[in-house]
Amino acid sequence: MSSIGTSAHPLRVAIIGSGPSGFYAAEYLQKHVEAVSIDMFDRLPTPFGLVRGGVAPDHQKIKSVTKVYDKIAAHPHFRFYGHVNFGTDLTLADLQAHYHAVIFAVGAQTDKALGIPGEDLPGSHAATEFVGWYNGHPDYKHLQFDLTQERVAVIGIGNVAMDVTRILARTQEELNCTDIADYAQAALAQSRVKEIYVFGRRGAAQAAFTNPEIKELGEMEGADCLVLPEEVELDDVSKAYLASDKAESKDAKNVEILQAYAAHQPTDKPKKIYMRFLWSPVEILGDGRVEAIKMVKNKLVMDDKGNVKAVATDHTQVFPVGLVFRSVGYRGVPLPDVPFNERSGTIPNVEGRVTDNGATVTGQYVVGWIKRGPSGIIGTNKPDSHETAAHLVEDVRAGAHWQPARPEPEAMEALLKAREVTFVTFADWQKLDKLETERGAAEGRPRHKFTDIDEMLQAVR
Repeated sequence: MSSIGTSAHPLRVAIIGSGPSGFYAAEYLQKHVEAVSIDMFDRLPTPFGLVRGGVAPDHQKIKSVTKVYDKIAAHPHFRFYGHVNFGTDLTLADLQAHYHAVIFAVGAQTDKALGIPGEDLPGSHAATEFVGWYNGHPDYKHLQFDLTQERVAVIGIGNVAMDVTRILARTQEELNCTDIADYAQAALAQSRVKEIYVFGRRGAAQAAFTNPEIKELGEMEGADCLVLPEEVELDDVSKAYLASDKAESKDAKNVEILQAYAAHQPTDKPKKIYMRFLWSPVEILGDGRVEAIKMVKNKLVMDDKGNVKAVATDHTQVFPVGLVFRSVGYRGVPLPDVPFNERSGTIPNVEGRVTDNGATVTGQYVVGWIKRGPSGIIGTNKPDSHETAAHLVEDVRAGAHWQPARPEPEAMEALLKAREVTFVTFADWQKLDKLETERGAAEGRPRHKFTDIDEMLQAVR
C-alpha cells in the first residue's frame, strides 16, 4: 500500500480549473486524506469559473456559494495560481514531474452549433458569448450586439436561455442593483428590444429550465411572459412522459406554471416574451445580416425506450427578427496531450477516471461538465466531484499514481517564476475582490467588476 497521503509523504494534486467542480474535488480530498497539498490553476486571474462568469448578474444569491469555496481555499496546504494557462505556461509533463495526480475541471468552454444555413450571419450569436459579455468575462468584453433590433429570437429552453431572455427584458432599475458589467449596462440602457421569442424544439413537459427560472419570467417589472394555450396543452406523448420514470420532478410544475401564463392577458408592459414550444430552426435569413428566422413545427413521438423526440412536420413559419441567440448547449474543448471525445465534447472517463481507448490513464481524473457534459446546476457538481476524488484516493492508496521527481510545493512556484509567468495568488484575488466590492458599494451595487486582465494584474500589484 502506498504511503502517499501521510504527513511524511503528502499527496500532491493539481486541479486545472477553479469552478465549482474543482473546489468540490479539493474539499473531498481535504476531508479524506491525512496530508494533502493542492495547487489549483486557472487561465484567468479570477477563480470560481461560471459562478463569476456564467451565473446571471440578477442572481446574486446563487453567487454566495463562493463563501464555501473561500473556506476550501483557506486550507493551509491549498494554493491558487491564476493567470496560468495549461498547455502553454504549464504542460502535462510539468504536472507529472510535480504531482501525484491531476484533476481536470475545465468545464465546457464553447457552444454547440445549430448546423443550419445562415447560422454565421452577423446578428446570430452563441448565448455563451452574450452571457460572457454581460458578466464581464475578459474573453468577451470586446463583443458588440445590435440592441437596436426590436425583435429577438432565443433558441433553446434551458436555464441559460432563460438568463439571456431575462437580461434582455430587465428594466434599467432592475439591472442597477446587479453586478452586470458596466459597458453591458450602458448598452442595455439604449436597447430597443421589445419582443423576445423563446423557441423550444420539444413541449412544455420536456423543457430543461427549472421551476424558479420560468417562474421568474412571470415576475418581470417591464415584460409580460405570454404563452399560446394550444402549445402547452398536453398531448398523449407528454402525458405518458409525465407518468413515466423518465420525467424529472420539475416537469409537471413547469407545465402548471406555463399553463397559468397561457391564461394571462397581455398588459401594458413595454416588452413581451413569447414562449413558443415545438419549433425548431431551419434557416436564419438575411441579406448580409440577420433579418428573420425560418422555423419548422414539430410533433412529439416516443421511442421504444420511452424517450420523447421531436419530429418535424411539413409546417414552417418565418419570424421576422434582427438578432438570434443560440442556446442549445455548451461543449468542451480538447486539452493538449489529454484524451478527448469529439462526439460528446468531453474527456473520456469511467466515473471520473480518464480513459484512452478504453484503458484507464494513471494519474488523470476529470470532474464537472468536461466529465459528464453540460448538465445540472451548481450543486450537481458536488456529488460528481466527490465520486471522482474518491476514486483518486482509492487509486493512490493502491499505489496507482504518478511518481513525481519534484513533489515539494516550492518547486512548482519556482518553475512558474523561472518561466516568467505572472501568476495571481488567492491573496491577490482577495485584494481584487475587495476592490470590486468597494467600487460597487459606492454605486449601490454588489460589485463593479474588473473586466480587463491587464487592469486586474495592475490592481493586485
